[in-house]
Amino acid sequence: MADDGASLSARPGGARPISFFVHHQGRGHANRTMAIIRRMRADRRVTVMTAKPSLFDGFERPIELVELPNMIGAAVPSQALFEQPTPEVMHCVPLGVWETRRTMRRILDHLDDADPALFVIDVSAEIALLSRIASVPAVKIRMHGDRLDPGHLGAYQACVGLLAPFDSSIEQADFPGWARRKTCYTGGLCTTTDAVPSREEARARLGIAPDRETVLVLTGHGGAGTPYAPLTMAARAVPDALWMVVGPVHREGHETDFGNLVEKGWVSDVTAHIAAADVVIASAGDNTVHEIARVGRPFICAPEWRYFGEQTRKAEQLAEAGAAVALLQWPGALEPWRALLDRARALNPEHLRRLYDPDAAGVAAAYLEGLADSLWREKRIAAVPAA
Repeated sequence: MADDGASLSARPGGARPISFFVHHQGRGHANRTMAIIRRMRADRRVTVMTAKPSLFDGFERPIELVELPNMIGAAVPSQALFEQPTPEVMHCVPLGVWETRRTMRRILDHLDDADPALFVIDVSAEIALLSRIASVPAVKIRMHGDRLDPGHLGAYQACVGLLAPFDSSIEQADFPGWARRKTCYTGGLCTTTDAVPSREEARARLGIAPDRETVLVLTGHGGAGTPYAPLTMAARAVPDALWMVVGPVHREGHETDFGNLVEKGWVSDVTAHIAAADVVIASAGDNTVHEIARVGRPFICAPEWRYFGEQTRKAEQLAEAGAAVALLQWPGALEPWRALLDRARALNPEHLRRLYDPDAAGVAAAYLEGLADSLWREKRIAAVPAA
């Protein structure tokens, strides 16, 4: 934790500090934060508050880490407190939970000590509201989904800006105009940076025959695993194809394995696997989508369940843009699998590829730093007296 506000605030001529709150579910929020911080000016003091500081192990840029209690699954002290209804303006605010109280205290203590120019929140509607109450300008990271509830709209209104790590062409039609106008669309932000091999190079590296149709099924770190049973039907439906599964799978115990269905678990060279594939089936996680877009392969987007329909709405937008086939229900028979692959083969991968922007992290960093500087450029003005 910081020692005092004066030591943390920017010295004359220096950049004012920026603080981040980073949700610890999966690795996507942390990886995105690191990608953006890498592109910030070197004299910018940066603090990250998170319940899982280990996500930032090995990060090469000096940052201050503030560990927060893990509020997920924390016990409520009594049944009466547990039964209290949640107000619509909030999403997850159980009563009597000391982990929640201590989290808010640590955030407020840091904001008071550091006096940051900007508080970047990835993601929490409640913390965006807390930041406004604490008189600290905030920027909330945007995600797709049905987010027109009072809690999300209040958070968007409370923030000085919004940051969408995707292309404006896949914005939802129902997202309010006033909120669009305060959103910076970075283009597709992918945190994977390894070189993209050609299809031939990737297949040689992985030992896949040059002429064998290959379908990659990919699950990211934030998912519960791809359901395995539908994949056994896929392997039966197209027996000449190689079906590679990267990431965890969810088994029900009655599946039959097939020789052309290969589980690879976690791999270090995801990009090579994508490059080797003729078709990729994956969820609608932000980085996963942009990993596939960066390589440019026909994409079947199988959204996982998420709060507020996040992945379902994103899959729908990708399909509307001609960038993917939206798979809202796993096929359970042979012909539907064959028809699904036919639809994927007919896609133009360029529609997906153009959603990726190699400089998206730089766009995000420039937006945040520009906003942080511009908000504090003018001299202090007197507060308007109360009526």
